[in-house]
Amino acid sequence: MLTVHHLRVNGHKEPLGIDNGAIRFSWRLGSDSRGAGSESVRLYVAASYERLLSGSGDIWEKEVSDSNRLQMDYSGPSLEGCRRYWWRVAVTDRQGIPAQSEIAFFDTGLRQEQWKAKWIWRPGKRMINDFVYFRKEINLRKPVACAKIFASAHNAAQLFVNGERIGGSGSPAPTNPGKRKYVLAYDASHLLHKGRNCLGAIAHYLGGDGQNYVNGLPGFCLQLEVDYIDGTSQTFKTDASWLVLADPPHRAGTNYQQNRRISAIEDVDARKLPPRWSTAGGGGSEAWLKAKPAPASVQRWVRQWQEIPEGAVEELLVPAIVRPSHIREQEKAQVFDVGRIISGWPLIRLRGIAGVTLRIRYSEDLDEQGYVKHNVSNEKSAYYYDQYTMRGDEEESWQPDFSYKAFRYLEVSGYPGEIAAGENLWAVSAHTDLQYEGSFDSSSSLLNDMYEACIRTQKNNVLGQVVDCPHREQAQYLADSDLQAEALLFNFDGRHILEKVAGDFADSQFADGTFPFVYPSNNGHPDFNLQIPEWDLHYNTLLWKIYFIYGDERVLAKYYGTAERMADYYLGILDRGLGLVPVDKGWHISDWPYPTVDHESEVLTVQNMKLYAALKVLADTARLIGREEDGIYYSGQAEQLKLNILEYLYDRGKRRFRDALGSQSTHQGVNGLGIYLELVPEEDKAALIEAIAAEKREFRTVLGLPLLRALFENGRQEAAYGIIDNPEYPGWGYMISQGARTMWEGWEDIESHSHAWNGYPARLLQEYVAGIQPAEPGFARVRIKPYLAPGLTYAEASVPTIRGKVRVRWERLNKGIRLIADIPPAMTAEIEWDAEADGGLDSIRESEGMVWEEGRFTAGVPGILSCDKRGEQMMLKVDSGQYEFIIE
Repeated sequence: MLTVHHLRVNGHKEPLGIDNGAIRFSWRLGSDSRGAGSESVRLYVAASYERLLSGSGDIWEKEVSDSNRLQMDYSGPSLEGCRRYWWRVAVTDRQGIPAQSEIAFFDTGLRQEQWKAKWIWRPGKRMINDFVYFRKEINLRKPVACAKIFASAHNAAQLFVNGERIGGSGSPAPTNPGKRKYVLAYDASHLLHKGRNCLGAIAHYLGGDGQNYVNGLPGFCLQLEVDYIDGTSQTFKTDASWLVLADPPHRAGTNYQQNRRISAIEDVDARKLPPRWSTAGGGGSEAWLKAKPAPASVQRWVRQWQEIPEGAVEELLVPAIVRPSHIREQEKAQVFDVGRIISGWPLIRLRGIAGVTLRIRYSEDLDEQGYVKHNVSNEKSAYYYDQYTMRGDEEESWQPDFSYKAFRYLEVSGYPGEIAAGENLWAVSAHTDLQYEGSFDSSSSLLNDMYEACIRTQKNNVLGQVVDCPHREQAQYLADSDLQAEALLFNFDGRHILEKVAGDFADSQFADGTFPFVYPSNNGHPDFNLQIPEWDLHYNTLLWKIYFIYGDERVLAKYYGTAERMADYYLGILDRGLGLVPVDKGWHISDWPYPTVDHESEVLTVQNMKLYAALKVLADTARLIGREEDGIYYSGQAEQLKLNILEYLYDRGKRRFRDALGSQSTHQGVNGLGIYLELVPEEDKAALIEAIAAEKREFRTVLGLPLLRALFENGRQEAAYGIIDNPEYPGWGYMISQGARTMWEGWEDIESHSHAWNGYPARLLQEYVAGIQPAEPGFARVRIKPYLAPGLTYAEASVPTIRGKVRVRWERLNKGIRLIADIPPAMTAEIEWDAEADGGLDSIRESEGMVWEEGRFTAGVPGILSCDKRGEQMMLKVDSGQYEFIIE
């Protein structure tokens, strides 16, 4: 029987603030039968649960006869802002049997014209690293049916309703507020009651020209929409009647923790916090001032609902005590080891001693005496700490969670008593709450540890944006995001966080079409006024990856103009004689870190190859969204650039790509990229693949991905696998063999030890070793082509898709292989393997019958569509369902 489940609106489960614009409903199908699917679908949208339950879609209904339809775009009447709507899906399967989903809801957000709240701040001179405490008592006249809070701040805020904290961490996520300012939406119905209530907030403004945010101006806004049970409603909003704590516990103007000025020391004096400050009747009236409206430019900010999840706590870790070789008794310093690098913060719960100040310092490593180093990754910093002065309560709890720190070691000083981990101290692992659904497991502990390290590192580096590292920079780079997309798209619900990258860089685009090297950032400041031309070109490939995994062409249409302007800039600076892009403004990086590619030229091969890739994406995108003339133009530009690359940057005698114009160097990674992009002449391809497979490892992180893909996809799986499954220097296995539980920035045991751009081996293991490969956009078709690596007795993986999870497991038997595959409804699969491996193929038996015997396909097994031998490759085509094959 067919079931309908996993209802989503624009990819969200029951969202609380959908903005104006295109609304796409989507769902999944479920069935225990092979080849199950729908023939028609009807979607209902109603103004109330009761109307939908009675079968009426009074807002909108639409029926479509379309096999396996899994989405529908809303085309009904305009929806009201700040309103809840209800919807469900009904389908008819291939046997004419109906099925329908449960009822779900979605809320629209406040439209721009519905915003009544003013941006407010404290009176007085604007300060860097300012912390402002707000409160407002309100009177609810009647019992509450529904209450929605919409709130934002620049840079971040924590909200309280009647003393209870609501929402997540690091909110709102960073943007350029002059372009768009994120708003969070919360259902506070269960926290409010008839009579006096109190709304509270702590807002934090950075303002120090740091690398990972835009200064803007400080501000906080909140609007509460209350619907009473009698059908009436009331609005409460921030304005000059709100109160500001005159002398708050957080000290303003503290030092920045990192050299890049990305987060502030939290220096908290708990003695200054008025009792019950965020509850009705509390706070002490003499301690508060009237708030002040923010400047007019702030009031004009466009508020947009934040689509990415907020930061959330994943787990509380109990660290181990470290015994330093030299005891600093005068500081009462105690050192703790979390066992691996995490992003987050510490949590302290201790008996209070009035006036005692605790200082907690963070680092990846220890000094020679066994104390925490005064550094942030590889950069020295005396300020990578937070501190708390106790009030003297019987028990006091504190966590400095306005920013993410990254650490393995914690040093707590200033407290006179012993601190017991798990009783008084925890390490809080926290990050943007992306749903993690992927998996990989095998008979190799090295590969399993590598996969887990990749996933841990990726979690550490999604902190309101896709960041390069969680400590030193927390900055969003295009190339880093493009590389991280590999693990994100195969293991997490990464759609919205990666679309945020595209949106942020669209906001940042310069008039000439280029981008700053990171964004959001204060790129006008000389410290961060930098560009990386090669990184610009990753914009287009990132867009295509998002589209190809989720099958949502809207992301291509939305950012087509941005991608086109960027590509047009580089076409506009082509050398007229060579037809190639010359070295341009900024910092050029063909590979990183510590690359060995020759850059001593005015024309770099990698930059021109990446422009070719960007133009190919642009041509394909243009055709997909109906811009046929653009598609022809950019396809022609790409083909001409390919000819120019071969003419001037390819050595036909050596059958190698040069590193640069006039260079005698032929780097392994550069040639791997040329193979992967199909730039090498066909007659030279086989020889070049063999050559790079045999060469000493010369690539780094950036060129490692295309090199490995070139090998895996061109018949040299053993060479690619040998690079990954290698505990010796250089490579990912070396990190693991050295005890790393997160991935380093490069091969060397220096600089950042939690760099997620080195996390793409997670996907390569799932895609090539387990063998789950998307063959069409949105996983409409999947290719299952595992590499049965020598030394492995089994490998298995699961990959989340918009249609459901794809699961594959293979294992060796005495005389063959067992292959288990789970293909969700509305997906077909091609299962391939080397028919000549392990002595050749005799037969294929599935749990429901023989499929291949004596060199022929045996039809009749449910779900098996065909089985063919093509050269040395065996290919099975199957419909959706669960299969177990014995291949002998």
